[in-house]
Formats: sequence, structure tokens, C-alpha cells
Amino acid sequence: MSDPSDSSDPSDPSDLSDSSDLKNKIMTEQERIIQLRRELHEHNHRYYVLNQPTISDQDFDFLMHELQDLEARHPEMDDSNSPTQRVGSDLNQEFQQVEHRYPMLSLANTYSESDVAEWFASVSRGLGGEPFEVCCELKYDGLSISLTYEEGRLVRAVTRGDGVRGDDVTANVKTIRSIPLVLPAWEEQQRAGLDLFAETPTMPRTFEIRGEVLMPWKVFERLNNEREEAGEPLFANPRNAASGTLKSQKSDLVASRQLDAYLYYLLGETLPAEGHFENMDAARRWGFKVSEGMRKVKTIDEVLAFINYWETERRNLPVATDGIVLKVNSLRQQRALGFTAKSPRWAIAYKYKAERVMTRLLEVTYQVGRTGAVTPVANMEPVRLAGTTVKRATLNNEDFIRSFDLHLGDYVYVEKGGEIIPKIVGVDTSRREENALPVRFAAVCPECGTPLVRYEGEAAHYCPNDAGCPPQIKGRIEHFIARKAMNIDSLGPETVDDYYQRGLIHNIADLYCIRVEDINADGSRQRSAEKIVGGIAASCQVPFERVVFALGIRFVGETSAKLLARHFKNIDALASATADDLMQVEGVGEVIAASVVGYFRNPVNQEIVARLREYGVQMSLSDEQMQTASDALAGKSIVISGVFVHHSRDEYKALIEQHGGKNVGSISGKTSFILAGDNMGPSKLQKAEKLGIPIVNEEEFLRMISG
Repeated sequence: MSDPSDSSDPSDPSDLSDSSDLKNKIMTEQERIIQLRRELHEHNHRYYVLNQPTISDQDFDFLMHELQDLEARHPEMDDSNSPTQRVGSDLNQEFQQVEHRYPMLSLANTYSESDVAEWFASVSRGLGGEPFEVCCELKYDGLSISLTYEEGRLVRAVTRGDGVRGDDVTANVKTIRSIPLVLPAWEEQQRAGLDLFAETPTMPRTFEIRGEVLMPWKVFERLNNEREEAGEPLFANPRNAASGTLKSQKSDLVASRQLDAYLYYLLGETLPAEGHFENMDAARRWGFKVSEGMRKVKTIDEVLAFINYWETERRNLPVATDGIVLKVNSLRQQRALGFTAKSPRWAIAYKYKAERVMTRLLEVTYQVGRTGAVTPVANMEPVRLAGTTVKRATLNNEDFIRSFDLHLGDYVYVEKGGEIIPKIVGVDTSRREENALPVRFAAVCPECGTPLVRYEGEAAHYCPNDAGCPPQIKGRIEHFIARKAMNIDSLGPETVDDYYQRGLIHNIADLYCIRVEDINADGSRQRSAEKIVGGIAASCQVPFERVVFALGIRFVGETSAKLLARHFKNIDALASATADDLMQVEGVGEVIAASVVGYFRNPVNQEIVARLREYGVQMSLSDEQMQTASDALAGKSIVISGVFVHHSRDEYKALIEQHGGKNVGSISGKTSFILAGDNMGPSKLQKAEKLGIPIVNEEEFLRMISG
């Protein structure tokens, strides 16, 4: 910037005497925009990554406001990676599915140090005794994310999804201030010339870096306190809170939640180093937030020492961790070791056992779920557990309560299952007061007052008033709109609750009566309203088998819904089926059959189904499904393993079901054959050979179903 005392400063409005001066003024502002962006990116990095701020919050805000004003005056300087874009937008967005360039596989995990030692030994055997190093890292408990950078700029952020493809959440990720939008190291590298960086690993033109999006403990507790005061449901844990936040349709909400991110894996065609640890060290120098806790070791004793050190020390971290990740450091050795069907052989996750604390049980309350299942909840004196303050724990059901002989006022032991959900694991009966009252399970629904029932063979109690109990009504609507059901992704639980409270919807059929003007009464949400109504209309194209699942018939899951739909082929045949008819379908027993019969006998449900049919929802298999279905695989149980060329795994699963077969996840003596692609896991191959299970490749399978 020019010296403000200089009378010839072109930014002084008094000097704008002609068009030439105006041009100089514009150019100066454009240069200032670029300068401010660089400065603010640097300050973001120092504050959120290095934790070493060099200016006050007030000074930072002053620079940000200056940049916002300048950008408003110069729309031609628009840049999606400007620091001003981190505040997000209140406009709804639709997530696109993006295929990962490199699949995001899960890791094998264990709670046993002996398993870690066995993994270490297996790596040594796999490398033929060749020496190797192990990179030890903290296992962060958040939402996996993959970031793609091109020429030093963030271009895409994708969630893990199913490992093959995930949601494009770039707009939301840009609000996370510890994730760099631009990397100054790229510009410096270009200005200096790549040849001058011989001693410093160069940044590839394109690369992918993966990590974990997290909600810090402090933010999580503050958010839950705010939700409790507002009477809103609490988040169960930071991971769920982070995941729900990142999947929000509004990036301004994401920005307000103050998410964080740690990066731990660099991928690309031309990486700066041959070692994983060295690559992450380079990424740290480029500006990424990489854990300082990473260590490179050579012996199993050093690995176990790392595990033992962090078992207690991780409690002092600002974010949630639930274990340690161990990776063979050499990329060459990683390639030599390869993968199983589900995970790399060169890595393993060690998970810590749950922490246990004692506190006092104050009272038991009850929650009603979508299916009417009533869950008892222990309300306890607040206690710190695994990084958070715990006040509630699930009690599962009446049998669980009786197994501990719980009394009000008892001192109970509490753990977090998998470091996430608090649960009572014991009672100190020696501290029980003489006049303590035993906990008695509720007799009536806490929401609608209907007497509860317990079905034979079921552990849970249910509220049978499925047509008039508010949590059940809203829960069934939320189930109906879910991705695996009707896939109306423009709606969410908060919106469903809002529409229910406003009287717009009382059941799933009411969704199809919603008009744009019902939602956009004040005229401020026209685009959002049109998208919601359009999404509801589009759901009429969802296949019949998913409609059966979406109806929310108790005990009818995704798989049984497919089986029922393909057996009866249309809603009328399904609705008129007797219990005996239903039990002819493989996998349908007395409980499911009775539930289906009961659902279609209910006049309320009959009216809902009739209305859905009237609105155009699919009530039978499509002509294509009817024509291509066959019984070529009837009675066969098939395991899928490996990577395929002609179709995806999901497509092959659909083909198996379409031709009368059954997908199973594990090999047993009942397995008919294994549909095997490339890189079939050696353990599955060994088991198949031992049991004499046939191996069928893609071409053989496709010939089999084509007749």
C-alpha cells in the first residue's frame, strides 16, 4: 500500500481529476483486492492451522470488510476461493454424486495389541523380510473427506460415501477455515522455477489430499447447550454433529458451526516423496493442517509405545480421536503388499477401549421412535467422559433395566460404546440408599398417552397409535423421504417438523398436496419452494420396490421390501395377501407377515396408499422389470468379491436379485457360487477352495443369466 501521507496517492478521491486518474484508481483497487486476499489467506492459516495469530480479531475483521467492499465494487474480480466466500450462503444446494479417482477403502481394525503385533509380522512376511518403517498417526473421529487441488487451488471436496463415489460438498468445505482455498506455495514455486526447488519437495500440478472433518469438543458442547435451551434434540456426539453439519443444504449454517479438519493422506501421479510421512511433511509446509503427533518408527516396541502414550494423552486434544492408524511408510512397499477386497494390507487401525466413569442416576424418561418403539433414557448427574460432558445414556429396553435391577439414585458406571454413545455398564449397589425406588418401565406412551404393548419375541415396548402419535407420524415421513426410500433430498427432519407444526402435513400422502405458495408465503423462498415441490413430484418415478420400503411397514426393511415387491409385483396383490401367502416369500416369517397384513387392514393406511396411487406414485413393477426378470438364479445364494469391468458391484447385486438369486455377504456351505472379479480377497478364495464353492467370472455369470 502507498504511504497515506503521500499527497499523490491515487486512492485519494480528491485526486480523481480525469478519466486517466479514474483508471489508475480502479487498477489500484484491483491490486489491493489481490493483496488483501493473500494477507487474509495467510492470517487464516496462522490462526486456524498454526495457532499463531499475528493480528487481532478486530484487525482481521477490518481487512475482511475492506475486501468485501472492494469486491462488491469490482464484480469482474469474482473468485470462488476468495476469503470472503468462507461465510457461506443461505441458498439451498443439491449435492452431486462424484466418483472417486482413487477408491476410499476402509481399514481393518482391532482393539488388541497382539493383533497389531501379528499385523506387523504379516507385513514383514509379505515383504520377504525386507526392512520397513511404520508411520504412526492419530485416528480422528469425524467425517472422511477428499480434497482435490489444481495449480494450488481447491477445486473439489467429496465425502467418502460408499468408497466408490461420494457427495460433492465443495461449497460447504470452503467455509472450514483450516482448509486452505489457495496454496501460496504453488505461486512461489512457479515464480521461482521448479528447478530451484531441488531440496524442497515440489507441489504437483494436480493432487488429492484426504483427511477428517471434525467438530471440536468446545464447539460441540456449546452447540448442544444452545440446542438444549431452545428445546431442540441434542447431537449424540461430535462425529454425528460434524457429519450432519457438512451435509447441510446451506453453507452459511456450516460456516456458523466452526468445523475443523486434519489431513492425513496425499495421493497423485507425481508425489514429492517416496514415503508417506515425508509427503505429509511436505503437505504441512504447503499450508495444510497435519497432525504434529505423526511418528515414523521401525520396531513393534516403538509402535506399542506410541499406542500407550496416546491412550491418555489424546484426552488433551481439542478434537475427538478413537484410536491409532498404522501405515507402512514406503509407497513402493505399500504397492507390493497390495489390498484385500475391503482394505489395504499395509495399514491397520487400533481402537482404544471405552473409558469408564461413575455418576448418579437421577430419573428415567422415554423417547418414541419412528416405528413406535419406546426407548428408556437414563438422566444422570453430568460427568466428563471421553472428552464430553455426559448427562444421558440409553437403557435399551425393560429387560436391560431389570438386568441391572436399577433404582433411582443409583451410582452407575458409564462407558461410551465405540467412544460415541454413552451406555450404563454396571451399578454400585453398595452405595444404594435404603428407600431407593426401583425403576418401573412406562405403561403408556409419553407422547400420546396410549397404553404400550410388547409383542411376543420382541424386547421393545411399542406405542400402537401409529396414526396419531406425533413422533411416529414425523418419523414415518422422514423415513419416506430418505435416500434409500423416495429420495426427496430437498427435505430434511427440520423441514418435516416445521411443516407438521404448521399443519401442512399429517401423513406421507400430504406431501404431494404441498404447493409452492404454501411454503413461500412471504415470497422470500421462491427457488427453495420450487425445488422442494419439484423433488416431491420427481419421487413419483421411484421404483415400486422402494415404495414398499418407503411405506414404513413395521419390520419390513430394504431387503424384505424388494423380495415382497418382486414376488407380488403390484400393491393390490401385496395388500390382499394372507399371512400364509406372505410366508411363501423367502425371508418373510410370521412377524413380518403379520405386520404387513395389519398394515393393509388399517383404514388409515388404505386411504394413504389410495392417495399415493392417485398422485402417481409407482404401485407396480415396471414393464422393464417384468420383462427382464427370470428365475435363472432361483434358489442360489451368491457372494460377490473383487473389482469388475462390465458392471459395478451394486449393479451385479441388482442383477442377481432380478434373476431370482440371493445376495449373501459371507461364504458358507450354503453358498452356491462366488461371482469373482479382479483382486478377489485371498481369504475368501482360500475358504471357497476349502468348501468346494465354485468361482464364476463376469463373462460366465452374464452368459448364465442371459440363458
